[in-house]
Amino acid sequence: MRRAPIAEPEPLKRGVLRIVPLGGLGEVGRNMTVFEMDGKLLIVDVGVLFPESDQPGVDLILPDFAPIRDRLDDVLGVVLTHGHEDHIGAVPYLLRLRKDIPILGSALTLAFVEAKLQEHRIKPYTHTVKEGQVERLGPFELEFVAVNHSIPDALAVAIRTSAGTVLHTGDFKMDQLPLDGRLTDLRAFARLGEAGIDLFLADSTNADVPGFTALERSIGPVLDDVISRAPRRVIVASFSSHVHRVQQVLDAAARHGRKVALIGRSMVRNMGIAADLGYLKVPQDVLIDAKRAANLPDAEVVYMSTGSQGEPMAVLSRMANLEHPIEIGEGDTVILASSLIPGNENAVYRVINGLTKLGANVVHKGNAKVHVSGHASAGELMYVYNIVKPKGVMPVHGEVRHQVANARIAIDTGVPEDRVILADNGTVVDLENGVPRIAGQYDLGFVYVDGSSVGAITDADLKDRRILAEEGFISIFVAIDPSNGNVIVGPEIQARGFAEDDEVFETVRPQIVAALSDAARNGPVDLHTYRQAVRRTVGRWVNTKHRRRPMIIPVIVSA
Repeated sequence: MRRAPIAEPEPLKRGVLRIVPLGGLGEVGRNMTVFEMDGKLLIVDVGVLFPESDQPGVDLILPDFAPIRDRLDDVLGVVLTHGHEDHIGAVPYLLRLRKDIPILGSALTLAFVEAKLQEHRIKPYTHTVKEGQVERLGPFELEFVAVNHSIPDALAVAIRTSAGTVLHTGDFKMDQLPLDGRLTDLRAFARLGEAGIDLFLADSTNADVPGFTALERSIGPVLDDVISRAPRRVIVASFSSHVHRVQQVLDAAARHGRKVALIGRSMVRNMGIAADLGYLKVPQDVLIDAKRAANLPDAEVVYMSTGSQGEPMAVLSRMANLEHPIEIGEGDTVILASSLIPGNENAVYRVINGLTKLGANVVHKGNAKVHVSGHASAGELMYVYNIVKPKGVMPVHGEVRHQVANARIAIDTGVPEDRVILADNGTVVDLENGVPRIAGQYDLGFVYVDGSSVGAITDADLKDRRILAEEGFISIFVAIDPSNGNVIVGPEIQARGFAEDDEVFETVRPQIVAALSDAARNGPVDLHTYRQAVRRTVGRWVNTKHRRRPMIIPVIVSA
């Protein structure tokens, strides 16, 4: 198993296939992989990552487009494996750079993307594909394979080139009784394996989970039981694209005489699309709007909402904070019907505690089987490796522990260890004559979306925000005679998030005056030197006396 040090990639020779993941490795989200051959580029997935609690103010995190930003005219197309945000969410930001990049995907995936792009006022060029279909884009021949996931219409893609063949699974599992009847096409996997797979890019998300992922339909009876026993309203939170889960909620509500109202803009939009395309079967007279639901008896209503990951602006968080028209009360039942994305634990438990405090009965994966994963567990991965028999493997889609677990499964099933590549975002892998090798490593970072700005916020800015949130800030204004450091006005001290009583600063004011005089006596100084003297003095005082490290902003003016 090999990892790459930071190194400028070698020039790419003709006839060699280059694979560069720009996101999705070492993390759950931001999935994006670039394939290059003979001067042309193919992209598979362009997803987002959602911010964690130590990234205040950030809305989304994008893949780092830097390696391809100046080569967008060479992009022949973008292949989208399915319609989850961690695979399609960054498409609008890529198309802002070049609007006519062709987008290939299944009918539901493209419908989700087109609705998203409409909000960004971008009309894309799209091409609908389905399982079994073969397309040629320059040096890349693409064959699409049906895979089962927690969203309909998911696809794997085999990429054939003169340098070798790559099979990219996208997100998949092997549910043998899927709700939509669409199995992962193991016969196609076996056929591709017989022809020869030189590099297998396999979903790692559940590689450290033993056995097989539970059946999606095992959730139905649990939801049915919870809804049947709920005395008042039921609020079910899930991902806005989880068509299968919404279908199960609709069916359970219909059986128990309840109406369902969809809450949250993305939930309403996505389920409307799924219903129009026939992927969501809505029982007659069950689906109503939220205004009508508010006038029905509590025991006759189910709300289907977003916010299962504790997102601050999503519906469920606003309910927990009493910032939503639907006010949670005693006897209400809240079901969190989704997995817990790593990094969101604190936010989710904060929402659970808030809802419980309001009197709700909160049902979640920890106390009831209300969710199953959409990803293949270790047993399924081993099964697939034995069917495909790849010559080389690069685990994708997951944190480092998931990638390592996936790599061990590959080795256990007979893949040579020297052909198992543990890559990071930015690792450059060249496939030549069917043999993969590491050819360099780009130094990539996070690209933050903060309101309307994209990429303007840096890690240093986030550090400042964390300091402001956790430690507060102190501002010191002083007007001085720059020739001798004598104070003419001040020091005037303002603080936020540190201390409300101005008297706490009485002991440091004389120290500031002395520090300014000392700075002047030590030689010619400018205003920057005076600012540094004040910052050091206040920083030392506040750390020694209060054990705090607030942001310190000295404002020194010449008078």
